Parts: sequence; structure tokens; C-alpha cells
Amino acid sequence: MNKQEFAKRRQRLIDIMGPNTIAVLPNAPVANRNNDVDYPYRSHSNFHYLSGFDEPESVIVIVPNRPHGEYLLFCRERDLEKEIWHGYRAGQAGVIEHYGADDAYPIADLDDILPGLLEGKDKVFYTMGNIPSFDQRMVGWLNHLRNASRQGLSSPTEIIELDHSLNELRLFKSAYEVKAMRTAAEVSSQAHIRAMKFAKQAQWEYQLEAEIIHEFMHHGCASPAYPSIVGSGENGCILHYTENNNRLKNNDLVLIDAGAEYQYYAADITRTFPVNGKFTTCQSALYSIVLAAQKAAIAMVQPGNHWNQPHEAAVQVLTKGLLDLGLLEGELDTLIKDEKYREFYMHRTGHWLGMDVHDVGDYKVGGEWRVLEAGMVLTIEPGLYIRDLDHIAKKWHFIGIRIEDDVLVTKTGHDVLSKDAPKEIADIEALMTAED
Repeated sequence: MNKQEFAKRRQRLIDIMGPNTIAVLPNAPVANRNNDVDYPYRSHSNFHYLSGFDEPESVIVIVPNRPHGEYLLFCRERDLEKEIWHGYRAGQAGVIEHYGADDAYPIADLDDILPGLLEGKDKVFYTMGNIPSFDQRMVGWLNHLRNASRQGLSSPTEIIELDHSLNELRLFKSAYEVKAMRTAAEVSSQAHIRAMKFAKQAQWEYQLEAEIIHEFMHHGCASPAYPSIVGSGENGCILHYTENNNRLKNNDLVLIDAGAEYQYYAADITRTFPVNGKFTTCQSALYSIVLAAQKAAIAMVQPGNHWNQPHEAAVQVLTKGLLDLGLLEGELDTLIKDEKYREFYMHRTGHWLGMDVHDVGDYKVGGEWRVLEAGMVLTIEPGLYIRDLDHIAKKWHFIGIRIEDDVLVTKTGHDVLSKDAPKEIADIEALMTAED
């Protein structure tokens, strides 16, 4: 753990907050799966972003200019009996020594201590709605202070959404974060390669998913960044298909959208390839259009360009390709203006990427598309999905294609973090037939 990295993040937040303020951030609660079994625990991304501390039942409090320390952590106490059953706890001494807290208190003391920290502050940075049970406690503390005004106590007069400030900070990745995201992308690329190599041996979609998960965990990525999509044949036309339980068929394409999470940072990569290792003529024609659209979109990822320019470039290429193949009819500009392409391409070309696979950050600022700047990371993922439409020739039916890469905006252009995953037709076919 890099304590200096987390300290820099907290300092940037303190600079935003200003004097006589306080920030309160509870960690995500444990989610029960059934009876005495819980879902695997993951800290709230903002909580990890500020602390690197990943135990439940914990609360971050930041108080700028507090004489006895600005960064406080409330957490569970050490408990040998519980640690035997459920694992190590850092305790108050541990979070000070290992996680850089200036001071630490037992989580059980939160009701006694936090109202005193809120008292006299002008503003509290806190996000309502994330954890309703904690919202009720926050409202109770603030009401207590208001009701005690005749005793000389004062409460914050303004609640400012903490998430908004943290989202803006998280949008710009540091060198530390880029390194983690590059590792996630490299591991994920190898997982896609592994799936391509295994496809001709596999019989079921879930067997390809198993190869992907194996590669993730083998390289230290404890979990996927999101449920993996392994959609073959008509399932490739379902954007968020996750059942992954159909039998693979010889002449079908398989669309795999899968990315690892490494040290809380996500990769998000999609590749589409033929189960038997050889694209048909129709598959190749549509795939070439999507690949050309993706390349055109990636070329627009430049500092100074705005968020929507990659999407506009992809739409231009996709629509022209559909027109050339006779899947659309009319004038190119009119088809784009009337969004006729949406019958085959119904989603956007990308999203922010970071600690969350659909990461935080505004796409528009002041009503205008956001300008791309160095340090931002986004996905570029055009696609075409041809369902069994009556007015479309059957040779095109149930061909679903998406190609997605993770792209870092640099000072001079862009860097494709997921470039190791093959996407050229010749490269895919060569990889898949290498052992024939």
C-alpha cells in the first residue's frame, strides 16, 4: 500500500473543502446472501480511494485544520475471538500505523464522538442516499445540535454532496492509478487470448468464462470488475447477457465482454471471434465495419477534443458501412441525423473507467460535452447487433459484434491500455488456428 498516494488524495479533498468544514464518509455495509453467508465484501470505491482501508463497519471523518489531526478513522476494535472466525482486524492502532490515520476511535463510539466534531462547523460534506440507515443517524446528530442551540451549540448550516467532489478527483488518474489499470488491462487481455485459444475445445459458454476467471485469479486479480458476458450466436445480440449457459455452435460468433479488477481498478474489454476460428463472409463484413468504427473513434481520443467526438466518429463509420451493405437505405447524413443506425447500434461508444467499471465523472459541464484531458480513462466500444428482423436477409441474422478497448488520454494523444488483446481478423484467426 502506498500511504503517500492516499494522503495526496485526502489533501486534494481538504483543499476543495476549505476551512471550518467536515467530511463524513461511511464504508459500504456487509450484504447478506442467505442465512449466515454474506456476499464477498468490497469497500465503497470512494472509501477505498481516500483510505486504502477495506474493513466494514468503518467511517472516515476529515476535519481541515483540526489541531489533533485532520484524518480520523472509526473502525472495529481488535477482537481475538472474532478474528479467529472471520480474519484479522487492524484496530485503532493498526489504522494509525498502516493506513495513515491521524487518530482512530472504536466504531461503537461514533454516536458519542461525531456530534462533537460536527458542532460549530459551517458545512458538512456528506452524500445522502448511499446508505439510508447512516443517513438517519446523520440527520439525528444534526437535529440534536440544532435542538441544543439554546445551550450555545451550533450545527452545520449546509450539507454539500461529498460524492461530487470525489467524483471530480477520481476522474483524473495518477501515475499510481494508471499503473494499476494497465495491469488490469494486461491481465484481462491475456484472459481474452486464453478464451480464444480454448474456444474450439469448449462446448459451453460458461467454460469460456471459467478460462477467463482462471486467468484473472492466476495473476492476482481476485475478482472480475463486473459479471462477465459470454454470448454466442443470438446471445451476442443481448447487450448485458450474463447467463452464459448456452452450448457453443460451430459457425457462430462468440462475444466476450470481460475485465479483471486489480487493486480496486477495473479493466473492461470486449472481443468477438468465431467459435471455430474462421470468420464467415458475412461475419467478416460486419466485423470489419465495427473495427473501422472503433479505430476512427480511438483516433478522436485526444486532449482538447470533447467527449462526444469518438461517438460521432464511430456512428459515421457504422452508418456508412450499413449503407454499403444494404442494411440501411437512404442518404448518409439523413440516416445519421434521424438515428436510423440505432436499429443495429443502440448504445453509446464508451464510458469513463476507473475504480468502477462505469466510473464516476460528469460527461457534460455547463451543458456542453466535456473536453478530454490527460489522465482520463475511457472505453471505446462500438458494436453492431443484427437480430432476426423481417426486413433483413437471413444471412445477417443473429450476428452480434462489439469491440472494446480501454484508452488513456495522454498529454499528446492516447494510449490503448488493452492493446495486447488481438482484434484484427488475421490475428484472431492465426491465434485460434495456430495448433491445428
